Amino acid sequence: MKAYIISIGDELLIGQTINTNASFIAEKLTDININVTKIEVIGDEKSVILEELEHAEKISDIIIMTGGLGPTHDDITLKTIASYFNSELIINQEVLSDIKDFFKRRGRELNKINEDQALVPVIAKPIRNTRGTAPGSWIERDNKIFISMPGVPQEMKGMMEDFVIPKLLEKIESRSKVILKKNLLTTGIPESNLFLALGDLDEILEGAKLAFLPNQFGVKMRITVTSNSQEEAEEKLFSIEQRIRLKVGRFIYDKENESLEEVVARLLMERGLSIATAESCTGGLIASRLTNISGSSKYYQRGFVTYSNGAKVENLKVNEDTIQNFGAVSLEVVRQMAEGVKAVSGTDIGLAVTGILGPSGGTPEKPVGTVYIGLCDEKICTAKRYQFGEDRLLNKDRVSQAALELLRRYLLGISYED
Repeated sequence: MKAYIISIGDELLIGQTINTNASFIAEKLTDININVTKIEVIGDEKSVILEELEHAEKISDIIIMTGGLGPTHDDITLKTIASYFNSELIINQEVLSDIKDFFKRRGRELNKINEDQALVPVIAKPIRNTRGTAPGSWIERDNKIFISMPGVPQEMKGMMEDFVIPKLLEKIESRSKVILKKNLLTTGIPESNLFLALGDLDEILEGAKLAFLPNQFGVKMRITVTSNSQEEAEEKLFSIEQRIRLKVGRFIYDKENESLEEVVARLLMERGLSIATAESCTGGLIASRLTNISGSSKYYQRGFVTYSNGAKVENLKVNEDTIQNFGAVSLEVVRQMAEGVKAVSGTDIGLAVTGILGPSGGTPEKPVGTVYIGLCDEKICTAKRYQFGEDRLLNKDRVSQAALELLRRYLLGISYED
């Protein structure tokens, strides 16, 4: 089945709002083996929406629209859909009841404009909105499916997960082929190096597909296999994963979509270990990521943001002479930061970072992007130099990821030297 995604909204066209909805929908459709052939962004104009619907219907089996379902005058999608299908709009009592409950829970009064959001085309099946007021709609005509949802990301996601994907799965005809996918998440190795480390991909994949999907935290490898049966597909997927792990397993921190902080949190809790952090260049981002996890108080004790030299000396007991002799951004200082935060906090592990994130502050010996990460426990105190790029905010993400990866490798007894 082929899908066509239409994102509606002037704010998307002028770059005021980032179109995250289309990527979410495309990913969810791909997961159930629906082929997304096109994604279009259009403005809040009736003639443009009608033209796009007509084109999409000719080349696709499924047309999914988001945006323009709100209560104000510029939200014209619903009326345009009704016009396209020559269908009357009527109040749906179930949707109206949902809207009344929504306002009641929030202690707000319902007005006529809000009541009008219960309007749906006669020919449509309403998609209930559990996170907002505007319903979506599901229309079938001539073996085509037309889906409309709000542009508010959380509302759209709720409809996709609760209604659209289950409904589409019912519609997908049984196939003789079974398609399975698996994601392997890596960090600490660039995409090109990862590709080279794998070697002969034909030998590894044996006809399967492998996609490399990089971001600021690492590279996701997505394996896709097609087989005649579920059992055969699972066996093939397992074999490919094992061959990949033999080559680059130390860089793989998870499969599917678990974050690195979730992996680290689980390892810390399983081992009953506590940790404290000392951050200079990341400004508390590592602490934030470690405490994103429910139950983080079981392993995370405290964190220090010691941006100035004085803060490093006062809070972490870093030696002033060490800073004077080697600089605040150095292996020697980051070791003392890790030792200090562990001692001050009474934890099993101390984790520390210091660096030059840019765009200014670099020197020939320590250019922008130079970072040191240190980790100490009762027996060892290790530190490592990293060299990142010149984008300050990207560097913060990458440094926090590198620090958590160093911690993961420590917890699993994997070498830090790669």
